[in-house]
Amino acid sequence: MKSGLTLIVLLVFTFGYSQKDISTKLEQYMDAQFAINDFSGTVLVSKNDSVLFKKAYGFADYEWKVKNVIDSKFSLASVSKQFTAVAILQLAENNKLSLEDPLSKYFIGFPKGDKITLKMMLTHNSGLNMDFDELYLTKTDLDKDSVCTYLAKKPLLFEPGTGTAYSNIGYYLLARVIEKVSGQSYSAYLKQNVFDKAKMYNSGVSSNDAIVDKLTQRYYFDNDKLVKNPYINWNFNVGHDGVYSTVEDLDLWNKALFESQTLLSEESKKKMFTSYNEENFGFGIIINPFYNQNHQLIAHDGGFLGAMTSFNKFTNDKILITVLSNNQSKSYYIAYGLARICFGKEVELPYKHIQLAIDPKIYDQYVGDYENIKILKKDNKLYYTDYNIELLPESQTKFFRSDNHNTTLEFIKNKKGKITQIEIKKAGIKEMKNKIKGV
Repeated sequence: MKSGLTLIVLLVFTFGYSQKDISTKLEQYMDAQFAINDFSGTVLVSKNDSVLFKKAYGFADYEWKVKNVIDSKFSLASVSKQFTAVAILQLAENNKLSLEDPLSKYFIGFPKGDKITLKMMLTHNSGLNMDFDELYLTKTDLDKDSVCTYLAKKPLLFEPGTGTAYSNIGYYLLARVIEKVSGQSYSAYLKQNVFDKAKMYNSGVSSNDAIVDKLTQRYYFDNDKLVKNPYINWNFNVGHDGVYSTVEDLDLWNKALFESQTLLSEESKKKMFTSYNEENFGFGIIINPFYNQNHQLIAHDGGFLGAMTSFNKFTNDKILITVLSNNQSKSYYIAYGLARICFGKEVELPYKHIQLAIDPKIYDQYVGDYENIKILKKDNKLYYTDYNIELLPESQTKFFRSDNHNTTLEFIKNKKGKITQIEIKKAGIKEMKNKIKGV
């Protein structure tokens, strides 16, 4: 009883609300995301050993109307990268490899392969290209060696170690290094040395033939219409992608990775959780991304053909927020809003946007630069940043993004009637941007 009371007091002190208040606000927010924005997926928010909120929404299978449940399994997309990073660090701890090993030690033919290290690949400093979806979206008969030969023909983006560019190719190659060094498949290695150790018995690596209980189907938007995702060749789409899991298993992962030495030594965790470049990349994660809300945050998001995922660990606050979706719901936005609620801040609930017909002449006064945001006009329409994102009016001064109804913009006038600011609400969180004069 005493420990429970202590936890409640701690929660009230940290958040300004009781645990019940926080849980209620989290549920209200997510229920609105489901009702208004058609969120499909699962959500879990925890602090220390206490789960503040977890709930499933939408359908695991739209055709059969099979509902998601809390232990539905979701493709993690790029959240998979942290599992690859942990595996590499484990092998380094066991002297099976070195982070300074060159790529050429494991694969021949890559340009500057003798200068690209495993560490550079972990931190996206290798110069390797972003992607190779031309392979893993097709039913190709290439074997693993042929895939690497194909990838080796792609020119580097820059001299290894001199720049930063996010690379799925780098993490695919790291998965192959794991296989070469361990003598196991990537899937078998993770099961034995990661998932089983963390007691993540509802997690695994996707394949093209295995029947996986409670694995969700994935759906994405094509011309504003929800469609089934295309074929994905899981023989090649691993390392950077490929892991599936549940929100409860990710909570176990959170505890094993951050709160114990079950998976890694403290020395290895320090390496993993260090920022190595201007993009704040650690190993498989991002350190204090721009959406950290002034709290220490280790995070990574993922998105690929319907799978949209977000993993956020506020390390000093010991808060985990994880959001998994199978219908391209913007999980990273939702996690942003949930974090704001956890920190006791007001968040506007999602609401139904109704487009209003207004005179486009009024748009002229809105055009301009607002700090890092550009508002444009073309063919009597208003645009956000570029001509791909239209702003749709819901009043004379307030607009919502055509591609993301979780973002609204309201133009603010000064006492002289001049537009001087925009109030942006992302996932219900307010930001103010000042108009740059003379631009």
